[in-house]
Amino acid sequence: MIAFFLRRALWFALTLWAVVTVSFVLMRSVRGGPFSNERTLHPAIERNLQARYHLDWPLWKQYLQYIGPLNLDEAGPRFLDGDGSDPFGGVLVGDLGPSFKYRDFTVNDIIAQSLPISVALGTIALLWALLLGLATGISSALWRGTRTDVAMRLFATTGIALPNFVIAGFLILLFVFGLPLFPVAGWGTLRHLVLPGFALGAPFAAYISRLTRTGMLEVLSQDWIRTAHAKGLPARLVVLRHALKGGILPVVSYLGPATAGILTGSLVIEKIFAIPGTGSHFVNSALNRDYTLSMGVTILYTVLVYALNMLVDLAYTFLDPRISVEDA
Repeated sequence: MIAFFLRRALWFALTLWAVVTVSFVLMRSVRGGPFSNERTLHPAIERNLQARYHLDWPLWKQYLQYIGPLNLDEAGPRFLDGDGSDPFGGVLVGDLGPSFKYRDFTVNDIIAQSLPISVALGTIALLWALLLGLATGISSALWRGTRTDVAMRLFATTGIALPNFVIAGFLILLFVFGLPLFPVAGWGTLRHLVLPGFALGAPFAAYISRLTRTGMLEVLSQDWIRTAHAKGLPARLVVLRHALKGGILPVVSYLGPATAGILTGSLVIEKIFAIPGTGSHFVNSALNRDYTLSMGVTILYTVLVYALNMLVDLAYTFLDPRISVEDA
């Protein structure tokens, strides 16, 4: 167990370093900068802003400053905050730096405010995905070859083929303009989460449905399931207590990347429904060339993906005793 966590910690450190490095180089390779579009600024003011955020330093020096709280200026930090500290603390100490566009906020502040909103949206979407996916997948497996099976598979194929923003458009037309049951945009109540949560979770529900059907068909054909039926156990008990645990193993392995995909895939949905989540800030940071905010969200998503995948590996060992932590 200790070796498992040590190995995962080492790979996590290497992965995070690679993501930070590649993101840093790519962000700085784009033409222009965070202050180049502000044409009303006097050139002297723009130079002062670039100097304050160390954008006038060589690229390698900016990289080292972003990684850790290093005093790279021979005369000490030239542009200090009101408390006498450098505006950059460094990724190594958990300080993602100040936002270039939201001048009164740091990246940590923005993520702390927006992440709970994205998590709430992602939770609703994941609940929709699990509810629809498991129900349709189990129904399709139990009634294999019937019209129900065909209908469930058609649902899964349609859900995979349609992007979430197309589903969002249909939902807005149907439940906002056709039947005014839900608000079109905004944030504040549970009703604001129903449509975006469904639009975000529907494609994942389609994948879960197909995985559940495949897993259940494989388990239902096992000898021990036929033995359970032969002993006279009710069909509902055989399915829910015996077959379902093994049938959802493919779904469990999919939940890690699916959960991360729901959080990272909420970019478009949050923009469509005007939800002030992390995805909206990520899109705005890319458009505004807000280096620190864009990289901060990228680092956050990297951590989430890695952590969720590790949790899936641990969950596998609980659902299937034949799999050890070292195998995962």
